[in-house]
Amino acid sequence: MLVDICPAKAFYQPGEAVRLNVNLVGQTEADVHVVVSIAFLSDEVARLAQVVHLVAGETVTAELTWMPPVVTPRGYGVDLQVLDGAGQVLATASTAFDVLEHWAQAPRYGFLTDFGPDRADFDRTMLWLTKYHINGLQFYDWMYRHEQLLPPADVFDDPLGRRLSLATVKKLIDAAHARGIAAMPYTAVYAASVPFFQQHPDWGLLDVEGQPIPFGDDFLMIMNPAPGSSWTEHLLGQFAEVLGKMAFDGIHLDQYGDPKVGFDTQGNRLDLADTLAAFINATRRVVRDGTLIFNAVGNWPIETVALSEEDVVYIEVWPPYTLFQDLHQLIIEAQHLGGGKPVILAAYVDPTREQNVLLSDAVIFASGGFHIELGEPGKILADPYFPKYGQMSDGLATVLRRYYDFAVRYENVLSQGTQDTTVRRAKRVAVEGNDLQITDAGRTCCKVWVITREGDGYETISLINLLDVTNPEWNESLTKNPAPLTRLRVRYYTDRPIQRAWWASPDVENPHAQALGFSIGSDEGGTYVAFRVPLLVYWDLIALESALRPRDDVKSSRREFR
Repeated sequence: MLVDICPAKAFYQPGEAVRLNVNLVGQTEADVHVVVSIAFLSDEVARLAQVVHLVAGETVTAELTWMPPVVTPRGYGVDLQVLDGAGQVLATASTAFDVLEHWAQAPRYGFLTDFGPDRADFDRTMLWLTKYHINGLQFYDWMYRHEQLLPPADVFDDPLGRRLSLATVKKLIDAAHARGIAAMPYTAVYAASVPFFQQHPDWGLLDVEGQPIPFGDDFLMIMNPAPGSSWTEHLLGQFAEVLGKMAFDGIHLDQYGDPKVGFDTQGNRLDLADTLAAFINATRRVVRDGTLIFNAVGNWPIETVALSEEDVVYIEVWPPYTLFQDLHQLIIEAQHLGGGKPVILAAYVDPTREQNVLLSDAVIFASGGFHIELGEPGKILADPYFPKYGQMSDGLATVLRRYYDFAVRYENVLSQGTQDTTVRRAKRVAVEGNDLQITDAGRTCCKVWVITREGDGYETISLINLLDVTNPEWNESLTKNPAPLTRLRVRYYTDRPIQRAWWASPDVENPHAQALGFSIGSDEGGTYVAFRVPLLVYWDLIALESALRPRDDVKSSRREFR
């Protein structure tokens, strides 16, 4: 029997009924029992059942509905069993869903790049994205020109000669909205075509020698994005026109990471770190209640833009941030600077490097962050120019779906309402045989790496398997998989009274939380809780609960979204 289960939408809002679609293909005609268990963390909170009549070789779809508590943000796990009349298990599957006030509470950001006039796979694309719970999409290079976003005709050529259609863009927006997915238009804060610059040379940004600043080989020119400048007022007018005529849900702002300092045509010096933050705030007055995202290229200028009126901290990762540990550090620093804003990393990994993809996602999700990598069906971002995406293997697509299910299912101990404690508490975790090896550059590898977080009444320990990973760089090809570990003995030194413990991993087919037996002991290091981890492939999550969870009638949202 072939079986699949998927929520009908990328996320649900409080008071909205959850619809779960189950697709079954059987080899014979028969009645089967579809049983769905819904869990919040380690507790089952609902059980749904339905009898389905199978027809040999045909796909039969069953829809089950459930009204979750009006609590947000909250992620749920879904486990499916298909039983015959005697109660024998014929097939299993799993998925997840979450309840959010706004998609940017947990921004599982994806991308679209194909806007050709012949595109017709709108519903299929959004179904594929929904299976990965992608709830926001960056429409990359959808526009006519950088300085004139809407085209003069429906079908047009973009600046690089790609044939595009505005009607296709609109159909993709509508299809996304039908699945609860937000649509975000790509824009650049200071880029204009050469002909436009030549018409408005006094709108440009100049270098220290008073010369115009090009980007690319006669491709674009850098304009002056200072508050109140003619270019800024022009581009803000373009944003207003787009949001007035299109059903986009906000604005995605890009920059190129350089220049960092410029001069206007009157010779006034501009520190772009402050200028870009001011541009974000000016854009907020146009976007209003929509979502606003800005790309901090190479983590610059994170100190000013994280405090701006953007909704999400979005970082495009470039050297010197080359290590797995850098991905973690970027996220926790941005979480701190942004006052709890969600953090998205744009870290481009070639999908042929499957170990790198999985370890990168393990680090990002375990750190409470999000990763823009999925979008066009079966594709994964491999290059900063999004149309140069890579193709996932079927095996990687299957495992990544489990990873995204896992990140949604356990978001209440991974991201929502949690904070990083790795510096203070990772050293309290003792993993049997986990000898630390440090290269001459001070880079850790060849070990089980520990990331810790905490929330209200619990602590979590993520184990990242870097055994046999001799190169700790997230985008350098790994020569072999980390060696799996079984029955791993772990001690965690804590003075908190632990009531229960559980373990889960996205690397096994059944991601539901499994209770961990534990003991309490003490030695010269202090009081500890000791337990055995069943299996560590890439990433394990261990939760130690020291208090009862918040009641369902208590809202736990950390930030108020517009």
